Amino acid sequence: MIKVLVVDDSVFMRKLLSDLFASETDFTVLDTARNGKDAIDKVKRLKPDLITMDVEMPVMDGITALEVVMKECPTPVVMISSLTQAGAEATLRALELGAVEFVAKTAGPISNISGIRAEILSKCRAAVKANVAQLTKIQPVNLLNSPFKMAATTGLVADERIVAIGTSTGGPRALQEIITKLPGNIPCAVVIVQHMPPGFTKSLAERLNSLSSVTVKEAEQNDVLRPGLVLIAPGDYHMVVEREGGKAVVKLNQNPPLGGHRPAVDPMMESVARIFGSKAVGVILTGMGHDGAKGIQAIKRHNGQTIAEDQSTAVVFGMPKSAIEMGVVDKITPITGVTAEILKALIK
Repeated sequence: MIKVLVVDDSVFMRKLLSDLFASETDFTVLDTARNGKDAIDKVKRLKPDLITMDVEMPVMDGITALEVVMKECPTPVVMISSLTQAGAEATLRALELGAVEFVAKTAGPISNISGIRAEILSKCRAAVKANVAQLTKIQPVNLLNSPFKMAATTGLVADERIVAIGTSTGGPRALQEIITKLPGNIPCAVVIVQHMPPGFTKSLAERLNSLSSVTVKEAEQNDVLRPGLVLIAPGDYHMVVEREGGKAVVKLNQNPPLGGHRPAVDPMMESVARIFGSKAVGVILTGMGHDGAKGIQAIKRHNGQTIAEDQSTAVVFGMPKSAIEMGVVDKITPITGVTAEILKALIK
């Protein structure tokens, strides 16, 4: 049984979430808490397997409570966030502090969870298996001080290459570890699919851009790929790469979700394999499920280079494991070594 503590200042939401978990055979609700302070007291006393945490609460908000919980009694936490710009920014901060996942609830005078029941349950089931020890580690920020800057200046060849990265649960922290280390003069574009809803990907791109030497932005239709540019697929849109007028450009579409995901990693990587062939570098990071395995396989089939995050640092070792088990990964490395492996692959 997964023992849950439900934290929300709304009596209505506490009841909805408690009833949801009670209806499942593998969950039991230990208790509920009305604010962050109440939550910290109950986490220490009850030691739940999982916490669902609201962001905005009186007395102590969810972000402050999360920070205390991860320092004093590390526990898997799924944030319940609002679909607003402020909610997106707070959610990214929560993920940086150690939250495993988040679910965006419908905004309004009375929020409900009818449309996100399955998402809550699947993310909570995945969260309890998360590598909490990895979540408690603070990822370094290497703004304008990349240890790879000299190597990039002297060794990389300005050739038509591309790096394609796919990730899900635990991805924002992993991406921060990688993207902030990329030298500003990296001789290729980077395309990323991170499983996230609309709005959240824009905040993620802005956050990474503020910390990095490279330019990071949420992808837009017909963006031209160029060296030093990192494009993140927008929530609710698949992103692929095509040739147009002699240039490689991004195309967005709303084709049906794949494996429940839009954006999905597989179509992005498969398009990169078609367009760039052996000049592509595919990277698969932490995340639940197996999205990206077929895409990495396509890159490998076209003689591109492939990299997967090692189990030791993956928050959820689902996506990398699937790719590794298919036998299509050239290098398996902890998250701290991924940037170095990317740059090595670019000079081969």
